[in-house]
Amino acid sequence: MSKPDVLAVAKLHPFYLQALETLYTVHDRTHVTDPVAFTTLAPRILGVAGTGEASVPRSLMAQLPNAKVVAVFGVGYDGVDVPAAIEHGIPVTHTPDVLTDDVADLAMGLVLSVGRAIPQADQFVRAGQWANGPMALGRKVSGARLGIAGLGRIGKAIAHRARAFGMSIAYTARSEKSDSGFQFYPSAAVLAANVDFLVAITPGGAGTKHLINAEVLKALGPSGFLINVARGSVVDEEALITALKNGTIAGAGLDVFANEPHVPQALWNLRNVVLTPHVASATTETRQAMADLAFANMRAGIAGQPLRTPVPECMGMLK
Repeated sequence: MSKPDVLAVAKLHPFYLQALETLYTVHDRTHVTDPVAFTTLAPRILGVAGTGEASVPRSLMAQLPNAKVVAVFGVGYDGVDVPAAIEHGIPVTHTPDVLTDDVADLAMGLVLSVGRAIPQADQFVRAGQWANGPMALGRKVSGARLGIAGLGRIGKAIAHRARAFGMSIAYTARSEKSDSGFQFYPSAAVLAANVDFLVAITPGGAGTKHLINAEVLKALGPSGFLINVARGSVVDEEALITALKNGTIAGAGLDVFANEPHVPQALWNLRNVVLTPHVASATTETRQAMADLAFANMRAGIAGQPLRTPVPECMGMLK
């Protein structure tokens, strides 16, 4: 007896792919690699497996009359046309919570790395420069002012860690969260003007595109640092490069970029930047937890059972 068919719309993490293959026949991006064959396959597809960067447009939904779920391996789902999915009766799921700690850990790691110039210090020693004298002084992190653009689960976890460093915490968000205990500012620019480190941890998508722009960077100022562990689209990358080159801001720690995995060479050449390859949730433990949750959502969706973690927009479909 053949296994039910699911479509992978992106290169899946091995943990997720291996789990799926225990129960399903996984068709790897057939809609792109063989569109003709896909026209025959499409009616058999019961589930769509993706990643946080995957594209699931309206046009694809229209070809999947029997799909029951889109199960995203990742907390972000910018590339999924959720309104179209809802219209076609296909709930979308993601993997929140399980990656909160890792992303918050890396955010603080980048704060420390850019403030104390840890990667640069490593390079300084390896290049044999220490014998010629000490390297430039860093910026104290403990007691500094931290601004968080986006006070969701991960933003709150970052704030929790920052408090252990004695940092004062402020934030901006779509609305004030009166129970947070932190200073609220109505815009990213006003927040930036009042902090030393600005951490972007908002969802991606059209609503937050270039939230961190030239105005915000100017407000952050020549002693301020930007950390981006959100989405590359949240930051105006060209404006950031300009700001880093001309000293508008002191530096940046970046885990995400506008056109991943392609990072502008201008960023490679800057000494006041720390770059990581979108690894905020990249630990064995968290990747396994994400795979387990995405797989559980896929199984539940195809079986017509309650979904573990539907995206907020799809909550109404489940009532």
